[in-house]
Amino acid sequence: MNVRRFGPAFFNDLAVQAEASPRLRQHANLHVSYEETCQRLFNAIGLDSYIRPHRHLSDSKTETLLAVRGVMTLVLFDEQGAVQQAIRFGNESNLMNCDMGVELSPGVWHTVIAEAPGAVLFEVKAGPFDPAKAKEWAPWAPEEGSQDAAQYLIELKKSLLYLT
Repeated sequence: MNVRRFGPAFFNDLAVQAEASPRLRQHANLHVSYEETCQRLFNAIGLDSYIRPHRHLSDSKTETLLAVRGVMTLVLFDEQGAVQQAIRFGNESNLMNCDMGVELSPGVWHTVIAEAPGAVLFEVKAGPFDPAKAKEWAPWAPEEGSQDAAQYLIELKKSLLYLT
């Protein structure tokens, strides 16, 4: 029988890879191909990683995010880019009244921000996966890697202080 195990060493290695990456994140696909009917992956997200707000409108499938390690915030936006809601979720034993995960309907503008070093989430979405339809980037948010992206992330984090 073939069994894959995911323990502390696996997640530590993924987090180290994320910190060494220019994007400050690293994913590990569990699915073998984009044709599989269940797409699943782990995603390690560094503290200053900027995931440009996006939505999955063309690929209208529900997205489930579960905290494996650390604490993250799912940020939801309206059509103009105003923050509508911030949902903190995590997998830390000292967090009281904190969700362990979220399920997101298709077409909702969102991003995820890591709040702790070594944060890792597990993402599940129905397949097959078509990279051409994967994401629609928010036109009101700066492109990843642009000069404005770092400042946008700083301002976004500041705005969340008033919501949590």
